[in-house]
Amino acid sequence: MEDYNKIIESLGIKYLKSNNIKVSTPFTLKDYEETENAILFLKKGIIRFGKDQDLLKEGNAVFIPANRLTPLSFGEINEKSTQLNLEEFGFKQSEYFRSADSSDVSNVVADFTMVVFETKVFDTVNFFTTLDIPAFSLENSAVNNSIYDIVKETQEERSGNQRVIKLKTELLVIEVIRHILERRLFVEQMATNSTYFKDPRLIKLFKYIKDNLGGELTNKALSDVADVSEDYVGQYFKTLTGINPQDYIEYQRMEYAVKLLRTTKMSIRDIGKNCGYKDTAYFCRRFKMMYGIPAGKMRKRETLMNV
Repeated sequence: MEDYNKIIESLGIKYLKSNNIKVSTPFTLKDYEETENAILFLKKGIIRFGKDQDLLKEGNAVFIPANRLTPLSFGEINEKSTQLNLEEFGFKQSEYFRSADSSDVSNVVADFTMVVFETKVFDTVNFFTTLDIPAFSLENSAVNNSIYDIVKETQEERSGNQRVIKLKTELLVIEVIRHILERRLFVEQMATNSTYFKDPRLIKLFKYIKDNLGGELTNKALSDVADVSEDYVGQYFKTLTGINPQDYIEYQRMEYAVKLLRTTKMSIRDIGKNCGYKDTAYFCRRFKMMYGIPAGKMRKRETLMNV
C-alpha cells in the first residue's frame, strides 16, 4: 500500500474540459482517442466501447486512458450503421452530437457526460498510459458523484469554483485508482509502476527529458543524468519502464507537439523545432505515422467535447 500512496502523492492532476452531450443518430467512432484521460458517464441510452464493443450500463462510467485507441458506438448499431474515423467525425460532428441544453433532439440514442483530465507522475509521465491498460467500465457511485460535482461547478459561476473543480478532479482520480486497487484490476501493471519510486535516477531522467525536449537527448546525455554507463542506460530505462528511452522521448515530443498545436498559433516548422526536430518534413512524417493525420489537421480537428 505504501508504494501506491507514493504514486498518488506524486501525481500532477489537472482538469481540462467537460460537457454534457446528447447523441441524435446511431453511429460508430472507430478510432476515438484523447491525448489525456477521459471518463464518459452514461445517463441514458446505449454506448459500447473497446474492440469487443462491451456494453456500458446506464448509470455507469467508462474510463479511457490517455492515448488509448478505443472504438465507441452510440445507439443500436447494425450492418447499415454509419462508421466514422475521428477525422471524418470532426467534419460531421453536428450531425450526431448536440449539447445537453439543445431542444432540437427528438430521438436521443445516448445521453452522457464527459470529463477529460491530465494525470502525470511528477508532472512528466502520463500515469495511466504507462499502465498500458484498456478502457474499462466503472460501476462506482463515488466516481459518479465526482463527475456530477465537476460538471455542476463548471456550469455555475460561483466564487472559488476553479479551486473546487481542481479538488474534485483530484478526488475523481483517487477514486479511479481506489477502484482499480480494491477490485484488484491490472495487478501486474500497478505493481510494475511502483518501480518508478524505487530508483530516484529514473525520476531525474523523466524530468530531464521533459525539460529538454527541444535539445539533443542522446543516450550519452541520459547516461550522464542517471549516472550509469552509456551502453547500459537503454537497458536500465527499459527494464524499469517497459520502453526504450528513444521511443519514450519521441512519444513525449509528439505529446508536446499536440499541446502546442492545440494551444498556440506557432507554425508547424517552429513546433517541430521546439520539439527537437530540425527537419520539418521528418517531423511531419513521424507525426502522421503516430497519429494517423497530418499535424495541420490535428490543429483543426474537433474532439468529442466541442459541441
